[in-house]
This record gives sequence, structure tokens and C-alpha cells, in this order.
Amino acid sequence: MPAHVQHITAYSWPEFQNLPMAQKVRCLAREDGTPFHTLFAQQFDRANLDRLCKLATEIRTIAKSRSGMLFLQSLLSHKRAMLYFTQPSSRTFLSFISACQILGLHTGEVRDTSTSSEFKGESQEDSIRTFSSYFDLIVMRTQEKGLAEHMAWTLSNSERPVPIVNAGSGKDQHPTQALLDIYTLNRSFERRGGLRNRAVMFVGDLARGRTVRSLSSLLLNYENIEQIFVAPDGLQIGQDVIDNLAARGARWTVSSNMREHLPAVDAIYMTRIQDEWDSKQGESACIDTSAFKIGAEEMRLCKPDAILMHPLPRRDEIATEVDRDPRAMYWRQMRNGMWMRAALIASTFDCATRIDEFYRENL
Repeated sequence: MPAHVQHITAYSWPEFQNLPMAQKVRCLAREDGTPFHTLFAQQFDRANLDRLCKLATEIRTIAKSRSGMLFLQSLLSHKRAMLYFTQPSSRTFLSFISACQILGLHTGEVRDTSTSSEFKGESQEDSIRTFSSYFDLIVMRTQEKGLAEHMAWTLSNSERPVPIVNAGSGKDQHPTQALLDIYTLNRSFERRGGLRNRAVMFVGDLARGRTVRSLSSLLLNYENIEQIFVAPDGLQIGQDVIDNLAARGARWTVSSNMREHLPAVDAIYMTRIQDEWDSKQGESACIDTSAFKIGAEEMRLCKPDAILMHPLPRRDEIATEVDRDPRAMYWRQMRNGMWMRAALIASTFDCATRIDEFYRENL
């Protein structure tokens, strides 16, 4: 049984749920510090991030040849992954499917609970316990806050503690999106001084954007990163994120003026309005978002080497004319997600050393 399980089983679910984040992270880590379950962005320190970015680059390079792809597909051909995506998704779902295929995993899926025994009244807990009988990895995307965390604790207290990967949990966390965002930032700046001494601006629905919350946390692992939060009233970043930045001695700015900051920032992270989280119908439609959109005119205000990111899907917050701008990174960002998620799965199953060896010997 994995060593981390012994730490989790020391706590009841209410006790584990209420642990400080740092203590939860220790419970979820293997002896080498890498995560068993991937639930929170806070699980990844700089060493883990550097290791995963390196592994993602090795995998994408190896996959360029037929022999390399056959090697990658042999790594986990004896394993099976379950994708439990009860919240609508296309990019994240297909990204994980592709990552599994790269590594040879066989996959199963539930994307609509009306096709599962939950339709008959089975609890989510029992459904996921059932999946753990058939699969070696469970990737979860859900609107329910804390469900991935609860199931990680539940499975760790079972006779079959298979790893859980959080692919989006409520308005709370989206750690694998944050990992691919960090990978995109690192690759964008790797020949220009690296990801340090940078200003990163988040724009849009920051109150309900779980991608922003997770990326903000990961950026604390890098030297002298200023975080600028630009949003209309009612959609500004939560106080808990600001408190986290203050506790770590980070620099931040809260603003409602996007154009004021465009000339100074190195990366712009746009987000759409998350109206699926509206507490009443039409709530978001009452908010004026006209000053929080980017087109060709706004791009002319940006640095020549700034980058523009977006977790997608977009609406009208980035004009399609911007797609041709070489600073637009969001399509590259999507492809990076496949490689980073492959790296995370490979790391979860302790394949990193074999990939390193193949890379050194053949490339």
C-alpha cells in the first residue's frame, strides 16, 4: 500500500477535510515528494514543477518518431484509466484521453450520470468505488466542490487506493490546467530570461475562475512575479487568494483598468464570464464587461514580446483577429495541456526514469 495512505488513514474524513493545506499536501505526497493523488495546485513546489516541465518536453520530443511513440505507448499498456466527467467539457476531456493514448492506457468514461447507476439512485461515492474496481486511475471533473478530495480520502481508506486526478472541481481548483499554464509560461520565456521578474495580469471573471485561483498559487513558486487582477465589480479575485499572496510576501495589484496595465505586463491571462455559476438567471448579463476585452487595438499597447493566454472556451473577450498575432499562445496552450497531462500521468505511475533514460539514449 502506498506510504501516503498511512498518513491519510490517520484522519477521519471531517478531520482530513479541515486540515491546513500544507498538512493535506504532506498526506498526499509520496516519499520523493511527488503527488499520489493530484487534487490541489498547492501540491506542486518548484522542484516538482521543473521535473514535470522537463518530462513533458521529453515526451513531446520522443513522440515525434514512430519508434519513440511505440516506446511511450508500451509504458502503461497494462493500465486502465477512468474519465468521470460529469461537468461539460471538451478540451480537458480530449486532452486527458490523448495523454492516456500517448502512454498506452486503455480508457473508459462516464460523461452523463443518466447513463450510470447514479440514475437509479446510487451515490457518487459508490459509483466511484465501483470504478476503482476496474481502473487504475480515475480522472474527475465535477461541479461539486470537494468531491475529488473526498474520493481521494475514500479510496485511500479502501483496499484499492487508486490515484485520483482532479480535472476541475467546483469553483475551487483546476490543478492540471494550472500545470499546463505554467508549462506554457516556461516555454514562452525559456530563451528570454525564464519565468522570473515578470508581471502576469489576470482579466475577466476572477471571482469564479478556478483556473486563475490555481495558477496564482503555482506562480508563487517563481522569483519576483507580480500578479495583477483586473475585473469588473462583482467579479474581482477572492480575498482568500489575496491573503495567500500576502502570506507568501508576493506582489499584487487589484484594478478595474485593463488598458492601464497592458504596456507593462509580460503575460495576459484572459478568462470568459463564468455565467454557469450564476446564483440567479441573467445575473452575469447585468455586468458591463466591455472594458475587459482584447482586440488588435489593445494588442498594439502590449510589449512586443508579451504573451496572451486563455484557458478557453472564449466568447468575445479575445477578438478572432488576434489569433494571427504571434503573441497569442492559447492554441499552443491547449496542445501543451496534452503533453503536461501525459507527464503527470507518467509521473503518477513512476515512469519518469524510463522516459529520461530513453530520451538520453536516443535523442
